[in-house]
This record gives sequence, structure tokens and C-alpha cells, in this order.
Amino acid sequence: MAVPPRKALTGLVAATFTPMTAKGDVNLSVIGPYVDYLVLKQGIHNIFVNGTTGEGMSLSVDERKALAEEWCRQGKGKVDHVIVHVGCLSLRESQELARHAAGIGADGIAVISPSFFKPPSTGALLQFLQEVASAAPHVPFYYYHLPDVTGVKICAQAVLQGAQELIPSFQGLKFSSRDLLDFGQCVHSSPRSWPMLYGVDEQLLSALVLGAHGAVGSTYNYMGSVVNGMLAAFEKGDVAQARKIQFQTQEVLSFAFQLGFDLAVNKQLMLVLSGLPLGPPRLPLLQGSQERTEQIRDKLERTLGLLTPNYCAMGV
Repeated sequence: MAVPPRKALTGLVAATFTPMTAKGDVNLSVIGPYVDYLVLKQGIHNIFVNGTTGEGMSLSVDERKALAEEWCRQGKGKVDHVIVHVGCLSLRESQELARHAAGIGADGIAVISPSFFKPPSTGALLQFLQEVASAAPHVPFYYYHLPDVTGVKICAQAVLQGAQELIPSFQGLKFSSRDLLDFGQCVHSSPRSWPMLYGVDEQLLSALVLGAHGAVGSTYNYMGSVVNGMLAAFEKGDVAQARKIQFQTQEVLSFAFQLGFDLAVNKQLMLVLSGLPLGPPRLPLLQGSQERTEQIRDKLERTLGLLTPNYCAMGV
């Protein structure tokens, strides 16, 4: 049975960080101010929770449920879509999280490929996705393609072709790979109603040219207002302005990559730029380098004009 029609998922989607206490426990109290920051300061109206940026694979099932509930509760009436990542190494845990997401009113669920015991074929991956989707048949289902992390080198296009027949609730793709050939074929061969969301922030403009409907990324947490300007310019046909903004974000991210830009540093950067007390990442990740974070922050301020907020003014 197909899912009922909902508002189209387009534009920028922030892949949210998971707030932690200094001791490494989930800190739900930050999520309300976090939602307000995304909406009011960054112009972001879609969020993707418990994914890679949110350290989903380092969280327990109960923690992921609590986070999903709070994001849905705080986002109600403020954001258009809360997409909950429910992928796990365990099929049963993925199904449990899918059912839970349906019960709390999530606007969609996403699933990444298992990556310890890897699916040996497209058919095996599709069977796994089908089993998870069947646990929440009325919730829009998105495949989360991240081959560089999972090590699963199955073309996303092949997954989408099979999903069209096997998963009635299938709605689209979070494509986090630099393989623009595969992405272009996904756009070309998929129903136009399926959102094709690109997940490599520094290459977004190229994906827009190929037909991406939007993007999911971690840097939109703090560069969303800038990248929204790129989307607006592209939609108006002002390619020169869109290119200018993409080059500026590339300059910042290239600088960050050269220093060493991992999830820990990215989370620390969000803390500094937003003023939100996000805390450290969870082990085995270590606290991000303060010196490196400050260097990237300075580069952001010089290149994009992003200023560090007054912490007290954030009301958190």
C-alpha cells in the first residue's frame, strides 16, 4: 500500500548532531533551542536525526527512541519534516526503531546498509530494506547511500530500481557519495515524485544541475543560511551567483579538510558557531581539537561572514 501524500521533501535538510553531557549521556534539553536555532538563524525546515552526524550507530536503541521522540515533539509546527534514521546492524532493532518512528509521527524513516555483515548482492540489500520498511508501511521510506563508510559498493541506481517494485512506501534517496554518475542515473531513472537528496555538501551545485531536489548535510547546521542563498540563486537561473557561493563554501571546507575535519571537530565547530551546549562526541571518538576548531571558525568568518554568537543571547 502506497503512503498517503505529504508535503514534498525539498531544500536543505540538516543532519543534526546529538547533544551530550560532559559525561557522554544524551542531553535532550538542548533539542528545543536547537530546533529554534535551525529555523530562526539558518532557515532550515527539515531535519535528519540519528544518522552519521548524530552518532546514531554509537547510541542504544532506547537512546535513539528518546531522541527521535524529542526531535518530533520539539519540531512539531516548526519544521516541515523530521526524518528519523532507523538503520542498525540488526534487522530486528531496525524494525523496532521503524515501528517506533511510525508511532511518534515521524515524517519519514531512512535506512543505511548494514556494514559489519555486508549484503553480498543488490537483492540481499533490498530484502533487508524491505523487511525494515514493512515494520512501518505507512511512513515514507528513504534509502541512505553511504558507501565510503559502509563499504557496501552497490550502486544506488540498482537499489532504487528494485525498491520501486518491492517497497510500496519507498519515497527517495539520501545519496552521500561523490559518484555523480550514479547519482545522475538515480535521478534519471526514478519517479519524479521521489526526492533525490544529495549528501556531499561541497559538491551540491553539481548535484542540483543533475536534478537534485535538495540536500542532507552536517554543515547546513551552521551554513544553512548561506547555502539557502545558493539554492535561491540556482532556482532563479543566476548560475554565476550560485557558483560564487559554492566556491566560497568549498574554500572553507577545503581548508578544514586539510587541517583534519572529522565528526568531532565538526560538532565542536557547531558548538562554537551556534552557542548550543552540544557536549563532546561519544567514545570511541575523542573531543575535537579546540585549536583546529578556532582556525576553521576564523576561516568561516573571513570567507562567509559567519559570526560567533553571544552564548547568553541563545537562551540556553
